[in-house]
Amino acid sequence: MIYRCPICEQPLMLQSKTWFCDSNHRFDCAKEGYVNLLPVQKKKSSDPGDNKEMMFARREFLNKGYYQQLSDSVNQLAKTHLNDAKYGLDIGCGEGYYSNRLAHGLGENFTLFGLDISKSALKYAAKRYPDIAFSVASAFDMPFADDSFDFMLRIYAPSLDTELKRVIKSGGILITVCAGPRHHFALKELIYETPKEHTQESSQIEGFTLIDQKRLESTLSLKDEDDIGHFLQMTPYNWKLTDEQKLALAASGFECELDFKIEVFSAN
Repeated sequence: MIYRCPICEQPLMLQSKTWFCDSNHRFDCAKEGYVNLLPVQKKKSSDPGDNKEMMFARREFLNKGYYQQLSDSVNQLAKTHLNDAKYGLDIGCGEGYYSNRLAHGLGENFTLFGLDISKSALKYAAKRYPDIAFSVASAFDMPFADDSFDFMLRIYAPSLDTELKRVIKSGGILITVCAGPRHHFALKELIYETPKEHTQESSQIEGFTLIDQKRLESTLSLKDEDDIGHFLQMTPYNWKLTDEQKLALAASGFECELDFKIEVFSAN
């Protein structure tokens, strides 16, 4: 079994909607279908991860299809590089938008797991996408056995290189997405006197070899007030914009750059 106990690291077994190990550490599946594998003693706050408001904003924005081009590009790269992959993991899966589209794209013989530290996000994800195995856990201490996955996806989520290497099989494929040089630059120009571009340099992940990369650039044009509000709330710049700036953007609409750096790695 892929899951391992987050307390003692023994394999977890499932019985009557409860995961348990030989030491009798027990983790019940929530009514929505996910399992919480983040013990209280490993939490750094009472409700870690994105809150309900942030999750709702991202969910509404993504469901409008504004980032579908990114999802399509990731899925195409996965199809290009995966050979008979059976088990995949979406790290920092959030409300499951990318997870669901990936699972459908890779077909019936592919089983996808989703991991996120936000219980609010996974309540929605598990209820809407019951075919994906979602768990609440930290990407820095993943509740999976060694060499579990043929494929992993990480979109913006922070993680440890050692954990990525531990849970992926040798030769497994990891696709990562991070901000390209001009990503959301128009927003940064509103906030900073001398905004800086993100790096163009390729990422380095210990234990992995970069085998493919793609830069995906487009322009995001928003006119609907609700869509603008949801977009701002899901970005890190939301905390830096003044209320006056937010109101002005919502009233007039705006355009900004989308610039994604997509990289494909093979596990050594």
